[in-house]
Amino acid sequence: MSILVTGGARSGKSGFAERLTKKLADPQQAVYVATGQAFDEEMKARIALHRQQREEGGFRWETLEEPLELSALLRRLSGSGSGQTVLVDCLTLWLSNQLLAVEECSDRQQLVEAAIAGLEQSVSSFQGTLILVTNEVGDGIVPDYSLGRLYRDLAGRMNARLALQCEQVFLVTAGIPVELKSREYLL
Repeated sequence: MSILVTGGARSGKSGFAERLTKKLADPQQAVYVATGQAFDEEMKARIALHRQQREEGGFRWETLEEPLELSALLRRLSGSGSGQTVLVDCLTLWLSNQLLAVEECSDRQQLVEAAIAGLEQSVSSFQGTLILVTNEVGDGIVPDYSLGRLYRDLAGRMNARLALQCEQVFLVTAGIPVELKSREYLL
């Protein structure tokens, strides 16, 4: 089963995803895939705080850090047994890493879209429970620079494609999770 958890910055989506993972994981152990990279002091401090919170949370997390090769990692984790529970936090950081890795390439959009397609395939074939955290970036101001607009557009398309692959999709706003897929209006 795959679950997508989305929401704005600081909406409570990561906390909800962690609680959901703890509820679904058996035997009270899960893999936490962190996609963030410590490019500056603020990000280093955030990563350290997240590590500390997981260690102090009373739950056995196996933490793996994978900023770029997420699709391959999910394929490996899927092959390790159908009882695996994996939390990925977060896809929009992974997307940013992908975009920055090919920033100077003339075909960067196609390269990132190929990476998204690979991720989509890994999600659709995942054996076990997979919980994906992502940011809903399309509700804000339109960025005034082209790379920012490209990022926003790619994130929106990525989220929509992955939502199609997931059995459940949660939107978290002000700390309140609402399951969307069961409320979907189909034409």
